[in-house]
Amino acid sequence: MTPAGSREMATAVELPFPVLSDPGNATARRYGLVFTLPSYMRPVYEQFGIDLPATNGEDSFELPVPATYILDREGTIRWAHVDLDYTQRAEPADILAALKALAP
Repeated sequence: MTPAGSREMATAVELPFPVLSDPGNATARRYGLVFTLPSYMRPVYEQFGIDLPATNGEDSFELPVPATYILDREGTIRWAHVDLDYTQRAEPADILAALKALAP
């Protein structure tokens, strides 16, 4: 999503925290978390009014894969949850347990 799109979305839903904007999915790509929407799915997105190239600010039909990472102080990934199914997110209790395991 473009930076302007991120700001608009955060304002519209009154998010009380900063929102990352990842133009061109550069960060997601470094983590191996980008896929291209198959051509047969593009009309489905269009029917729902989702214009991925406009949202991305470029001509791509790429989407990031939802992921949650916990890193230690050295930047090493100590816990991760990645699922291509965007409806399956990390359980908050699992995230808290992973954080507690890293606490001194």
